[in-house]
Amino acid sequence: MMGNMGGMMKKVQEMQAKMQEMQKELENKTVEAESGGGMVKVTMNGKQVVQSINIDPSLLSEDEKEVLEDLIKAALNQAKEKVYVQIDILIQNLLIKVIVY
Repeated sequence: MMGNMGGMMKKVQEMQAKMQEMQKELENKTVEAESGGGMVKVTMNGKQVVQSINIDPSLLSEDEKEVLEDLIKAALNQAKEKVYVQIDILIQNLLIKVIVY
């Protein structure tokens, strides 16, 4: 029983180390999302920090304010979903490594 416990503790420590690696890897990943057919583009890193927003100049008039706000919101939400996909992929890879090894 103690041998099993020691082996399990070792696996837990390995998983913690791999999770830290994954977090560092996420910091370096970026995703780009767009809305309005590319009129609004957002770049976000794996920690969900917005790196840049690019807005087509045709949207910068006063009467397009509400449309622009909606497009920015849509692009940000899409970028966030893409980050979640990257996180899921990294977690799946981590679990495979922990289970297999």
